[in-house]
Amino acid sequence: MPLDLEYKLIRLLKRLWLHINSRRRKQFIVLMVLMVISSISEVISIGMVVPFLSVLTSPEIVFEHPAAAFFIDKLNITKPNQLLLPVTIIFSIAALISGAIRLFMLWFQTRLSHAIGADLSINIYRNTLYQPYSIHMSRNSSEIISAISVKADEVVYNAIIPVLIILSSSLVMVSILGVLIMIDAAVAIGIFVGFGSIYIIVIYFSRLRLKKNSQVISDNSNKVIKILQEGLGGIRDILIDNTQEVYCNEYKGADLPLRRAKANVDIIGSSPRFLIETLCIVFIAIVAFFLTQRNGGILQVIPILGALALGAQRLLPILQYSYAGFTAMRGRQATLKDALDLLDRPIPSYLKNLPKKSILFKKSIELKNISFRYNSELPDVLSDFNIVIEKGHKIGFIGTTGSGKSTLLDIIMGLIRTKNGLISVDNQIITDKNYKSWQMCIAHVPQNIFLADSSVSENIAFGVPKENIDFDLVRSAAKQANIAHTIESWNNKYDTDVGEHGVFLSGGQRQRIGIARALYKRAEILILDEGTSALDEVTEKNVMEAIENLDKNITIIIVAHRLSTLKNCNKIIELSEGKVKKTGLYSDFMGNENK
Repeated sequence: MPLDLEYKLIRLLKRLWLHINSRRRKQFIVLMVLMVISSISEVISIGMVVPFLSVLTSPEIVFEHPAAAFFIDKLNITKPNQLLLPVTIIFSIAALISGAIRLFMLWFQTRLSHAIGADLSINIYRNTLYQPYSIHMSRNSSEIISAISVKADEVVYNAIIPVLIILSSSLVMVSILGVLIMIDAAVAIGIFVGFGSIYIIVIYFSRLRLKKNSQVISDNSNKVIKILQEGLGGIRDILIDNTQEVYCNEYKGADLPLRRAKANVDIIGSSPRFLIETLCIVFIAIVAFFLTQRNGGILQVIPILGALALGAQRLLPILQYSYAGFTAMRGRQATLKDALDLLDRPIPSYLKNLPKKSILFKKSIELKNISFRYNSELPDVLSDFNIVIEKGHKIGFIGTTGSGKSTLLDIIMGLIRTKNGLISVDNQIITDKNYKSWQMCIAHVPQNIFLADSSVSENIAFGVPKENIDFDLVRSAAKQANIAHTIESWNNKYDTDVGEHGVFLSGGQRQRIGIARALYKRAEILILDEGTSALDEVTEKNVMEAIENLDKNITIIIVAHRLSTLKNCNKIIELSEGKVKKTGLYSDFMGNENK
């Protein structure tokens, strides 16, 4: 079981490495060089302890040592006590250099970790936005938001940084251990084996608990985002129905286990430290006792004991950091997997290369033998559906809820790719290779208009960088949507902030801005999916008159709740259970006003 868990973790780290770009990999190599330099500086600083303490306790022995003759001659030292100042200076410089290198490495390591985290977060967002509409329909948005806003940070703090810490700690650990072995091999090996065994035992007995907490953290991170979205998104109904406590209890039910699991991982990661620090004091006391029993007395023992104490003092935090990093990775293993699953999802090749111009549309659009169902367990939403839409015509669709109207529009717009049947434009079949060119012909007005928390002009020219907005076209589109007069009566006019989801606007104003957005695109095909449903009859009439006065070559497809909206359509099609029930003109449906 433990080997299986470690193997899975190693596989996840390999997957993570594949998503790190070449620039970050080069920076990683620079970091590795810094790690080697840091380990060398640790060796020097600890190695200087023995001569420093020897000079303090018995300078005569150092003065007479053959290895010191070269330095004594160069520094013109004539007495043993003259060694104290230069050795103190050299020891202090070595310690300062070692500290400076460690500080710089910490800065570089932290910056690199967060830069990689930013790359991953951006890539998750990009991968998500480029996925087909069917993928978005199958995933809960809270999972995506959690992965981008929460789990990407978890990858930084509990995968990237721990890996870097373990690598740097391993190099420094080996270097320190090498120095301690040269000073006293038996004691050094005893220290390392004794303390290392404690960490291994803790890892073994905590592995399953870490795995369980890892899954709790991953699942409840998604739940917390989901509950926040639902609570804030439905705030009007919550206030009216006084259901605040329901959402508070749901949030509590997800947030408490999440924080408890995180606390458990942190406790497991930190607890061995206190035991080992206590044992370290006892161990050094025992070592000191046995060293004093050797020949040479206490004065010869002090330098060795000082070096061992300093080495242990450096070694213990390194062991603890490595262990804490390992438990962090194990405790967030499920979170890392979730983030990698989103990163691994390939962007379809036909979505990467955007076309420079739209498909040529001069005659007609034909839907032939279209059948579609959302999954194999559900019935067909559309069944053997056929229709021809002539260029410049206005086509209206009516039908009861569930008759397939919105699905049909999604298929026409290329959002849903159907395996059965085909769509052709002027006898050119729409495929994965050209459907983006087809979408460039289309402007869409949905029933529920999404408005960004920005200005009116930015919402009308949605998706266009502010510096590239054509403000004359914005005003023209607003005029055609019958909202220009309203906007220009406001203090900030087209710079007015609409608020989150257009909260500062009425439903009718939001709808008309949505229509203006579609008109700004100057597309050849305008699709209104109940796009005037939030308007009163007078405003709807004015908007429809403006739409009807557009270029006669613009093809308009309308799904409407009110039959009167379709009065000037060239053809009205009634859908029922995914099939055409009736086709005709407005006069043919005069008895069906409520459909």
